[in-house]
Amino acid sequence: MRLERSIPAEALGAIRAPLLAAGAVLTDAPVLQPLGLLLDLAGEAMRSRLFVVSGDGGEEACLRPDFTVAIARAHLEAGAASGRYLYDGKAFRVAPRGSDRAEEFLQIGVEAFEAGDPVAADAEIAALAWASSAAGGRADLSLVLGDVGLFGAFVDTLGLAAPLAARLKRAFTRPRQLKIELDGGVEASAEQSRIAALLAGLPEGEASAVLQELWSLAGIEPVGGRRPAEIVHRLVERAEAAKAGRLSPEQADAVRAFLAVSDRPGAALDAISALAGPQRAALDAALDGWRARLAGMAARGVPEDRMVLTAAFGRAFGYYDGYLFEVRSAALGDERPVAAGGRYDGLPARLGAARTTGAVGCMVRPARAYAGGGE
Repeated sequence: MRLERSIPAEALGAIRAPLLAAGAVLTDAPVLQPLGLLLDLAGEAMRSRLFVVSGDGGEEACLRPDFTVAIARAHLEAGAASGRYLYDGKAFRVAPRGSDRAEEFLQIGVEAFEAGDPVAADAEIAALAWASSAAGGRADLSLVLGDVGLFGAFVDTLGLAAPLAARLKRAFTRPRQLKIELDGGVEASAEQSRIAALLAGLPEGEASAVLQELWSLAGIEPVGGRRPAEIVHRLVERAEAAKAGRLSPEQADAVRAFLAVSDRPGAALDAISALAGPQRAALDAALDGWRARLAGMAARGVPEDRMVLTAAFGRAFGYYDGYLFEVRSAALGDERPVAAGGRYDGLPARLGAARTTGAVGCMVRPARAYAGGGE
């Protein structure tokens, strides 16, 4: 397992200091997390980065790839109405570029499950991540901003049929699927569509039995904790989505223009506003929220000339459903962010919470923040 380089204690203390002052309770979470749950929440794109092991009872598990889901689960199990948690520990992922070697690295961060003004909370969390990253001594940092919800609000201005709009929003964090949508196609192959259509016409129990029989005939052994009923549900969703229609060339061009926006935040917001269709009330509210968020970040010390709002920016972890950010170093490149975070209000409900508050958090990788590090 590849380990990070060590960081001098003084530098590590400086990087930790802003997060330690965030009013959060120091906590930890189990290293082993259920594989099936992580795939459902984070998306299949993360499968190749997860370090899979055998969990208790023989079920497949994975070493925690980060702390967000693990902390959210612990928060819900505690039954607390709200909470703010600080973590400081190791996370694990398979190294990129096809290697089967695992990476073990230190993460520190804050996860906040709180009612109140989400815009102010977003600004606070991003400012914490920025301050922690900057404390490592790097002079080449920038803050890249995005918003899953902003894309959804823009799509709503176009007056699309509800099923098509929903399908397009789901595609935002899946570049391949989004390209297919913009090019006027559908995601599924003809063979997949026939299977989906067949299963869609059967009761769920029968559809699951048919799928298991197909696996048996083909000699396929499913992996990753997926149950037949879950796969049937996804195939049926795909069959229904295929009936929703396609974007017109004009609508596709409007979405492409939105995705091409990347500029200083104020200019980017103006550009997005100018591209909007007629049904823009929700988008205007979202843009107003962004202006307030940016003002809050600047008031907390984030340099305005280091921020870039990139409309197409999304994260591989599929549970983020709103504001997103990454602190990047020019020396390390876009693929190795120093810090990252965002809003995931829908995650607690997906984990079974009966009542939910807002949810936002950030993580910092000290080995990347440290200016003397080689990571």
